[in-house]
Amino acid sequence: MTRSDPQGPVRPPLVLSLEQALSMPYATERFVQLGWRVIRIEPTPRPGGKTPGDPNRYIGRPVAGDDRHSYFVAPNAGKQAIAIDLKQPEGRELLQRLIRELGVDVFCTNTMPSRHQPLGIDAPTLRRAREELIWCSISALGLDYPQVPGYDPMIQALCGYMDLTGDPDGPPMQCGPPLIDLKAGDEVFAQVLLALLERERTGQGKVIDVSMGRVAASWLPTFLPMLDMGSPPEELRRSGNRHRQFIPVDAYPARDGFIYIAIGSDAQWRRLVATELFHSLDRQELATNEGRRAAGEGLHAEIAAITRQHPRAAITAVLEEAGIPHAPITPIEEVMDLPFVQQNLLGTQAPDGRSIRLPPAAVDTPFLEQVEGRLPFAPAYSEHTDAICAEAGLTAEEIAVARERQVIA
Repeated sequence: MTRSDPQGPVRPPLVLSLEQALSMPYATERFVQLGWRVIRIEPTPRPGGKTPGDPNRYIGRPVAGDDRHSYFVAPNAGKQAIAIDLKQPEGRELLQRLIRELGVDVFCTNTMPSRHQPLGIDAPTLRRAREELIWCSISALGLDYPQVPGYDPMIQALCGYMDLTGDPDGPPMQCGPPLIDLKAGDEVFAQVLLALLERERTGQGKVIDVSMGRVAASWLPTFLPMLDMGSPPEELRRSGNRHRQFIPVDAYPARDGFIYIAIGSDAQWRRLVATELFHSLDRQELATNEGRRAAGEGLHAEIAAITRQHPRAAITAVLEEAGIPHAPITPIEEVMDLPFVQQNLLGTQAPDGRSIRLPPAAVDTPFLEQVEGRLPFAPAYSEHTDAICAEAGLTAEEIAVARERQVIA
């Protein structure tokens, strides 16, 4: 928490974020879920451009007007939105005024680092406006590689994720969710919290540099070190739905679909083969994980021959009784109906009155309990520009002049 002034009441931290796409909007959405105030900055319209602001506003199905499509809504619920032309000196001066007058605690951006200084959003420039400012960037490879652009699939390709994902005999494949975007966003969330805690003790701000490539590599502790401990690359590459080390782990066919079974220890294996359904697999050579690894394809085929004779419900009953980790392959349209998801869903209301379910927060927060999990709908383009400029002390005349000069939208 932070104070509005040394003697004033405690208020939630204020985040100003020049953000687009997903990585930084996801990070700052986590701040919204804590009850922090998040103001997203977007550029003013380009001459001849038809879609001003964050390109993600126009991805997916239209939900609220032309500028709030379905892909944009969830990562931006509960935020405010302003539009400033940071290519103009007046726009850069306005940004600094906002930071000073509003008492901004955290400035975030996922703009390519080579553009930071020309737009006046680099850490030295903005921290001159407010020394205790926490400044945070997400970029492809960090501030040391300012010219490198990057999106999630590119980083998945670069950092080996596509070499690890997919069928062994198939082509490289990206993961379904944008894991690197989300990991980078979570790293921002953690590092900003740490920086605020440090600032409480020291009074000093901090510069946080999040590299998507580095965070991607940090998520490979069960792959990269194994190369130095005798594992050939072929042992680590694509394995489909199977685990590379624990066997059997796979999606097995049932009479009415598929069921995922994951044996993670020899004790679990003993419980599995003690059941009547899988008792034919109770053989000495399969008693250890290494023995099952040696059996390889033959063991997977034997399990599949058993499971395909029975409906999923019958297999599930046996596995539950034996305490074996398993799961159905849930269609994406049924995920929000899972009890542990359904009871924690967040929600928002579109301008036309429609109720829209949002993914649950990772953990409960007092703020979400206070608002009963309901967040304001994602902001329209430049929706709060006038109000926030006025809050920073601009007069109605100054706002009108700024708009006339296209400094603000």
